[in-house]
Amino acid sequence: MSLSGRHLDVVLVFFIYGLAFFTMGIALVLETSRAPRLAERGVLRPLALFGLLHGVHEWVEIYLLQGEWLGQPFPVAVSWFRVAWLVLSFLPLVVFGTLLLASKDQHKRLLTIIPIGLLALYGVSLAINAGISSGSLIARADALARYILAVPAGILAGLALRARAIQVQGENRQGLASFFRWSALGFVLYGLTQVFVSPVEMFPAQYINNQVFLSLFGFPVQVVRAGMALLITVNLLRAIQLVEREREAQLLAAQQARLEALEQVQRDLVEREALRRELLRHTVIAQEDERARIARELHDETAQFLTALSLNLATLRNSAELEPAGVKILDRLQALSLQMSRGVHRMVHDLRPAQLDDLGLVAALQYLGDQEKSQAGLNVSIHVEGQRQRLDPLVETVLFRVAQEALTNVARHANCDSAQIRLCFSPQQVVLSIRDEGTGFHLNGKKPLSRGWGLAGMRERAESVGGELKLSSNPGRGTLVEVAVPIGEFIQGRAEESIHEHHPPDAG
Repeated sequence: MSLSGRHLDVVLVFFIYGLAFFTMGIALVLETSRAPRLAERGVLRPLALFGLLHGVHEWVEIYLLQGEWLGQPFPVAVSWFRVAWLVLSFLPLVVFGTLLLASKDQHKRLLTIIPIGLLALYGVSLAINAGISSGSLIARADALARYILAVPAGILAGLALRARAIQVQGENRQGLASFFRWSALGFVLYGLTQVFVSPVEMFPAQYINNQVFLSLFGFPVQVVRAGMALLITVNLLRAIQLVEREREAQLLAAQQARLEALEQVQRDLVEREALRRELLRHTVIAQEDERARIARELHDETAQFLTALSLNLATLRNSAELEPAGVKILDRLQALSLQMSRGVHRMVHDLRPAQLDDLGLVAALQYLGDQEKSQAGLNVSIHVEGQRQRLDPLVETVLFRVAQEALTNVARHANCDSAQIRLCFSPQQVVLSIRDEGTGFHLNGKKPLSRGWGLAGMRERAESVGGELKLSSNPGRGTLVEVAVPIGEFIQGRAEESIHEHHPPDAG
């Protein structure tokens, strides 16, 4: 025996009916796996469960109907399983409508009362009908499930979606509100069609059933249910697409805001770095101005006072008739005066070497090397590459101070007796490097306090003129200090005189 064309049409309707709800369930499951914008995740999950369960139920009913049409019905236990599945599928729809309509404070109480109350009513009604001998109890169980669960569930879901439509319309989301309204209409009509059950000896199924519907309209009520399922699913899918576009727009706006924030942070960092360099520059200038002022005062006042004191002591010694003890005292005072004068002279040169202002950086470095030789016994060799030129006084001062600090570190910490200074002029930059073959140290290790502060000072001085200081060192392999300063904005445009073995005279 084969199925007729009418039967095949019914199978197609049931298949579309089940496919529509199952598709809705899958789509809502995917939506709840992200940050849902249709509704809260806990509200959408029951609706997704309804779609999956009820879609599978319609496909199960296809097989049961085929057995009935072919004269080979399935066992009664299978029919009871289908009815239980039908009851189970409508309960999540009741939960969905309750959650969406009730406030958060009412959720727990209503979730206990409404679904359990309907399920209890269904159980009592089924028990009452079980005592009636006429008719099939399975058909009554199916009809009661639709009367007591399906109709209220559909209407409740429709009212909930309509309330949600009003809410999103207040959020100025007109498109989403429209999709919710159509879905609400679909659920209400779907719920109302559940009153057309299979003919059974019970009220009102005796008068309102699917056979009456077929005789009135010429097509089975399942066609309307399938249409409502399609209406609900299509509109919910369009709603999901709309909120996905909203989510993408929100993500794009967030990314744009983040990008703008990062750009603003970058601009702030650039401005802050420029301000920091400017402050460093002014600090270095202020330090050098103060050094120069002190040097002038020492030279103009203290040095002259000591010179006058020495001359007066010499005059006193030559003019007075002193005892030998007095002469010794005057000689000792003259020696102390001369020693103090030399000390002041040395301090003046340390504070602001005259060679740096008068003869330039190379001459000042050569004087510095001679000074380290005489004071610390450190042999300093100087090598100059490129076209020598005078730079901005601040740049020359910074390079000289870096070399001075580096040689001081060599004399104090390197445990060696030689160092090399290399000065390279190029059109873009000037590079000063100081190398020694001393003990070295670990760059990531703890440095002596004096050396740590010295390196920080050198780095800040280099940064004050837009330069960069690099330090490389290894234990037993010496240390290299290198500073590179761009000179395009600092060149004064005058070439420095060639100086090889020139030693600047001591300033008087």
